[in-house]
Amino acid sequence: MAKKFNVDSNVYIILYSVVMVVVVAALLAVVSLSLQGRQNDNALNEKKQQIVTALGEDPLTTDYDSIVAEAVMLDASGNPTEGDVFAALQDLKGSIAAGKFPVFKAKNGCVVIPVYGAGLWDAIWGYVALEPDMNTVKGIVLDHKGETPGLGAEIATPAHQAKYVGKTVFEGDDFVSITLKKGGANPADANYAHEVDAITGGTKTSDGVTEMIRSGLGNYLPYLKANKSNN
Repeated sequence: MAKKFNVDSNVYIILYSVVMVVVVAALLAVVSLSLQGRQNDNALNEKKQQIVTALGEDPLTTDYDSIVAEAVMLDASGNPTEGDVFAALQDLKGSIAAGKFPVFKAKNGCVVIPVYGAGLWDAIWGYVALEPDMNTVKGIVLDHKGETPGLGAEIATPAHQAKYVGKTVFEGDDFVSITLKKGGANPADANYAHEVDAITGGTKTSDGVTEMIRSGLGNYLPYLKANKSNN
């Protein structure tokens, strides 16, 4: 007669636990793989919606393909080069470090430039849309991973993002970008055209956004200047 295994023994409990962990891990891996395609599609769709929003349109009523003419990868000189634009957005920092810069050209002549940076607690990122003059902000989308609710997280609100519309990033031929000004942008200030109200109580996040826009658009200066001279 076969000897019964003592289900109350420590050995049985350990073996049972190990088997259950392996089975559950395997099931989770299968589920993860089966959902990966859908997750990638959702991430791609979210990026497209943010690009549409930056162009001043409602992504619920305006389709990406109906407003964007082409997505192009540029080299450091601002010339078209090979590369998967949306794959680059998955690792924008790495793509830019490799000298590849994605840009989205709208059918109305506007362009959308993706930017990334660091806030107070974690990563921040966004999309800056410029009018065909390559100078005037058409719109902007900003987002974050972990800024403080009610403070730095305000950069992701429509009310804050609306303040960038109409601001300019060049003063004549000089690139000046946009500054989030502590205390608020003052119409009497000579630099008012390039200033936006900083987030109250969110100084570090505001500084991060200022640097992100400056460095992000700065990566595209050869392209912007070349096309700005034609407008």
